[in-house]
Parts: sequence; C-alpha cells; structure tokens
Amino acid sequence: MHDEFLCHVTAYGVCDGRRIGVPLGTYRAPTLALALWWLRDRASWIAERLDPQPEAEHLPPGALVPVADGVPDVPAVLRAWCGDAARQEETAEALAAGQLVRLATGDDTTEYELLAESVDALRMQRAAPVLGVPVA
Repeated sequence: MHDEFLCHVTAYGVCDGRRIGVPLGTYRAPTLALALWWLRDRASWIAERLDPQPEAEHLPPGALVPVADGVPDVPAVLRAWCGDAARQEETAEALAAGQLVRLATGDDTTEYELLAESVDALRMQRAAPVLGVPVA
C-alpha cells in the first residue's frame, strides 16, 4: 500500500508560440483519501472559476455569456469527474497500485491537468539501478 501521494494541478497555454505551464497548486497528501479529496477540490475550484454561478455577487450583471456549441465544456468535464463514484474508485485503485494518475481537459486556449502519484513509487523508481551501470 502506498501511503503518501504528490498531487499537482497545472494550466497549459501558448504564449509567444511556446507551450507554457502555470502551476495552480501542489499538495503532498499523507493518505490516499486526502489525495483524492484534494484532486476533487481543485477540479471543483477550477470549474467554479471557469463557470461561476450567474448570481455570484462579485460579477456584474451580463458579465457571463454562454460559449459556442462547439467549444469543449471544461467545467462540465471536471464536475462530472468529481461526481463519478466509479471513476473515483478507479483513481483510488490506480494510486494505491503505485500508478501515475492524470486527468486532463481543455478548451480552445487552455489545458488543465491534474496529476497524482505515489511518493513511494517515485522513490522506488529512483532507487532502481540503471541497466549496464554497476551499483556501488
């Protein structure tokens, strides 16, 4: 069982012709449950900022407009992932098995990526000897 998890959220976009990543948060979760909670919390946080409620007090009337039909709905994808018990279970099982978990979604301008991985699995990868190189 993997006991500690490193979680990251990053937004990627293009600036001056180059793909740029902007870190939106990192969390070293001491348990699997807290890693899953943090990933759901960050996904919800992004969704709320991209698609706030129209009656939010910090928005002037008419500030929000619907997106075109062909534009991917990033907030809906993130909210669906948060609310899907089966996908949460799959995520938990993958993390518990030491696998890297990645949820990525994007629209015309930005890709949002949520990553989580076992700290123990990372340590084991670093400790593995490289083929052809003797270990002292």
